[in-house]
Amino acid sequence: MQQAVETALAAVAREPIVLHCAGRTDTGVHALAQVCHFDAPVDRPLRAWSFGVNSHLPASIAVHWAAEVVPDFHARHSALGRCYRYTILNRATRSGLHAGRVAWVRESLDAERMHRAAQYLVGEHDFQSFRAAECQARHAVREITRISVTRSGQCITLDIAANGFLHNMVRIIAGCLIAVGQSAREPEWIAALLRARDRRLGGATAPPDGLVFLQAWYPSHFGIPDFTDETRPAWRP
Repeated sequence: MQQAVETALAAVAREPIVLHCAGRTDTGVHALAQVCHFDAPVDRPLRAWSFGVNSHLPASIAVHWAAEVVPDFHARHSALGRCYRYTILNRATRSGLHAGRVAWVRESLDAERMHRAAQYLVGEHDFQSFRAAECQARHAVREITRISVTRSGQCITLDIAANGFLHNMVRIIAGCLIAVGQSAREPEWIAALLRARDRRLGGATAPPDGLVFLQAWYPSHFGIPDFTDETRPAWRP
């Protein structure tokens, strides 16, 4: 995504542009309202940075809004928190229509059991057991402000909000909760993983298909709009 947007921005600016994003998305992970910033090397109407850029983007990427922000704004470092959603199709057969958009688990999952286990993660903890080995963050301490697991028909939704995330953190949490939902592990196992601070003791990393970066939120004085009205109010810290 970043490279495609940088290429489109460069086409409008007629100069190379470096983009800074609020949250990282691995290959196969989608974003609903990614927030980015860049230093414009030339003056262009705001419409050029949205509609003009969209004319150079593939159909899978769209710019919804552009505005000039104060010099001290940073899409990543100014964020108060971020929220992600992981969706699991839980039925015997996979989906053709939603392929690449949801994860698929054929074995029956107990969403209430998963939700109960997930509550051990709320608060500020060392999430060493829930980050990829190649994670380059200086430390693994993060604060999860809210996490929930719910079922609606054949779909199970994991919503998680935190002040920051580690590399593969949400996918590793999802993989561990899936193991709990399958009754392969007890809910208390999640608490034990937190205490152990050892990734080798954790579950498998869930596939990227079901993961969506919903949005980051910022101090109100920056004027960043809310693009996810249906979810964001519940995720404010």
